[in-house]
Amino acid sequence: MSMLSFEKKYRVRGGTLIGGDLFDFWVGPFYVGFFGVTTMFFTLLGVGLILYGAAIGPTWNVWQINIAPPDLSYGLGLAPLKEGGLWQFITFCAIGAFVSWALRQAEISRKLGMGYHVPVAFGFAIFAYVSLVVIRPVLLGAWGHGFPYGIMSHLDWVSNTGYQYLHFHYNPAHMIAVSFFFTTAFALALHGGAILSATNPRGKGGTVKGNYHENSFFRDSIGYSIGSLGIHRLGLFLALNAGFWSAVCIIISGPFWTRGWPEWWNWWLQLPIWG
Repeated sequence: MSMLSFEKKYRVRGGTLIGGDLFDFWVGPFYVGFFGVTTMFFTLLGVGLILYGAAIGPTWNVWQINIAPPDLSYGLGLAPLKEGGLWQFITFCAIGAFVSWALRQAEISRKLGMGYHVPVAFGFAIFAYVSLVVIRPVLLGAWGHGFPYGIMSHLDWVSNTGYQYLHFHYNPAHMIAVSFFFTTAFALALHGGAILSATNPRGKGGTVKGNYHENSFFRDSIGYSIGSLGIHRLGLFLALNAGFWSAVCIIISGPFWTRGWPEWWNWWLQLPIWG
């Protein structure tokens, strides 16, 4: 079935999450929908505020532009626009755009009769962002604990936060997250390599191989093949865990653990097995 004939089956009115048929149409190959409009609204407003923040700042150097959160003294209250209020409005717009995009994905999935795996997966990425700019600052009692918007300033914030806990790599949730990130890359690299190896035969005029050859390769090499569907389920599982534990590692740093992370591992040294 060609893509055009397939699109006729789902390009029908109705089936939106909110607003009935409001904005229930396509522009070329792109579905708009109610949440497509809210995505554009929050995106354009947020970008406009970022440009305004850059305009009132000391430089237009893209590396040095910095929109910082309010000072810790403002707590969880609203700050003046030029003293962190801009950061608060931009954060609100970013969350609005991200959540709108996820809901737009849910509408498309609903029209296609698909599961909601894509918007749920994107929800984990949203959770990782919100954990940095909302959850952790709220737990610590001040918006000033959020990260600044800017390239160098953001990197400085990451570095300073890491040194604040001596060696952030000793954070157990950080270890789990990094392990999942690397395992995701490893598993999907094997997956992509197997597909390219099968579909690019040796020699001109060779036979293009299929999933039977891919499964046989992994059964011969490691004794087991997870299969075509299984590798995508595994990739999703690994990727979602990478995002989830990366959010957990920063949420627990400060609200639940205030000392250096190497000190957390003292329980290991105190196990009775060491005599």
